[in-house]
Amino acid sequence: MNDPTALSLLFLSALVAATVLPMQSEAVLVGLLLADQQPAWLLVLVATTGNVLGSVVNWWLGRRIERFRGRPWFPASADALDRAAAWYRRHGRWSLLLSWVPLIGDPLTVIAGVLREPLPTFLLLVTVAKAGRYLVLTAGTLALSLPRTGRGASPLPATRFTRRGRPCAPLRSTSDRPMARPA
Repeated sequence: MNDPTALSLLFLSALVAATVLPMQSEAVLVGLLLADQQPAWLLVLVATTGNVLGSVVNWWLGRRIERFRGRPWFPASADALDRAAAWYRRHGRWSLLLSWVPLIGDPLTVIAGVLREPLPTFLLLVTVAKAGRYLVLTAGTLALSLPRTGRGASPLPATRFTRRGRPCAPLRSTSDRPMARPA
């Protein structure tokens, strides 16, 4: 996949994943990290930007949602909105640092809009949360995908043991054997 297509796919998956629509951006990020076609910092930047913009969409919807409260087709009851608003008021704007958490993060960003959280504060806290999640995911993916030589891998050849616990001769790999001379 070429760079613009891969980055666009990552951006869109991160944007949609941050809205109330169900989507996974983490799988796309991990796949692109393992493909090793783009620098990791660029992938984290694109994913974070898309995810934060998706959260801004939620915030904006929250700002506009009050006019639809009480309508029969509205997906949340007035009681559910009141409970969510009370939770947000009790825990404050710092709860936006949990906006990366599945299931609670998206509604949290909507409620921040309902309660008129200022956009600059919202952007700062949500960006820190979303970037932190992608940085941890990237670091874990890269750490697990590195070859095992050099970091924790033993430079010594594998050793076999007898039943009594005494070491046998080291195992030899096929690369240690001399090549046969052609006849």
